Amino acid sequence: MASQTEETLFPSSLIPQKATKGLPQGFLCRPLQRTDFARGHLAVLAHLAPTGATTEAQWIAQYEWMARCNGTYFIVVLVDEERDVIVGTGTLTLERNFMLNLGKQGHIKDVVITAEQQGKGLGIRLIQALDLIGEQLGCYKTILDCEPKNEAFYRKCGYERTGIDMQHCYNQTA
Repeated sequence: MASQTEETLFPSSLIPQKATKGLPQGFLCRPLQRTDFARGHLAVLAHLAPTGATTEAQWIAQYEWMARCNGTYFIVVLVDEERDVIVGTGTLTLERNFMLNLGKQGHIKDVVITAEQQGKGLGIRLIQALDLIGEQLGCYKTILDCEPKNEAFYRKCGYERTGIDMQHCYNQTA
């Protein structure tokens, strides 16, 4: 089982008990740890989008870069404690603005639960954890983009449609 004393991307105290108390028995919600490559973090993200041939050393370098961005990246993982593997993950990125009294806006990205673990309420708990972290950090709002097929799920999590998502891709392999 993953040690609670391992190096984490952010303090675990930022994940409110309100978000974790409804998890099914045997599942843990916690910050990403420096050793989570071995627990399948990248394999879980691959359910969402291609992750490439990233090595463990590259993954750790990315983790360390994110950790140095102090207070910007909040990656939460859901762990099946019996197997000591990650079964879900999501990211809250904090954006600091000059508008709205130097307000902070949260962006939720890269939310995924492995197919075999869907339907257990894990996704709702994950979104709730990310959302409550944003609230604790003083965000005036938290936004996310989703595919139309996932809109009903995010509505259950308290989100509403507010606009149109636009993008300009520079690298077609990303």
